[in-house]
Amino acid sequence: MTRILFRPSPGDRRRRRWLMFTAVAVVLGLIAWLFYPTAERQATTPNVLSETKTTAATEQPSGPPWRYGNPDARFTVIVHADLECPFCQSYTPALRQWIDTQTDVNLQWQHLPLPIHEPAATQHAIWAECMGETFGQSGFWDAVAWIYAHTRGDGQGLPPDVAYPAQGSPEQQQRVSACVSGAQPAAMISAQAQEAMQAGINATPSLRLIDHASERSMTLTGPVTGDALLSALDLLASPDTATSESSADAVGDRPR
Repeated sequence: MTRILFRPSPGDRRRRRWLMFTAVAVVLGLIAWLFYPTAERQATTPNVLSETKTTAATEQPSGPPWRYGNPDARFTVIVHADLECPFCQSYTPALRQWIDTQTDVNLQWQHLPLPIHEPAATQHAIWAECMGETFGQSGFWDAVAWIYAHTRGDGQGLPPDVAYPAQGSPEQQQRVSACVSGAQPAAMISAQAQEAMQAGINATPSLRLIDHASERSMTLTGPVTGDALLSALDLLASPDTATSESSADAVGDRPR
């Protein structure tokens, strides 16, 4: 009987040598990793959890000031508002929706309760501040949205059968109640109102636009949105712009 011998070709021999070399390299690499000092291995391994926490903290900074949108934005729109102001009641949600469409603009709240809307305006502001102190940025902005959705406006406050909702755990509810009963929120709200008045801002809503790159600012009175607000920001960012204070041809809720 004739035997047929199969001899590997030169190509087959090269492939076998390559596979053996690869297997040896993998085994040596695994051995080196297992016996590599633990401390050095940890030093060269990125801490993904730590990086995630840092990013989350950057995206959601604590307040006040209460800001909405990209915290690292070049431009900040400060809205001076009254929580009993009818114009603010319709304007603020629209302004927040506009901020949602912008990547380089954020929104900052500044209390300006008008005397004609007291005491309801300051009562609302105190509750919103305490919700922010307890629940952070989202807690403040959710409180503002709730107030505007339920208040009767023009200083009338909430309907008789409506009360501020209790949120969170019993401990968090106690924190909110203790904050509302304290003197600090009212003092801070009064200080913000005085600061605005000293700057000549006595109408709500009023906006102060800040360009953090050039450190220039511009003041606008009235519910300015959309293209008009973008034009104002472009003007503020222009190197040829010398003015720092302007006013818009818009109607504000001025004290009567």
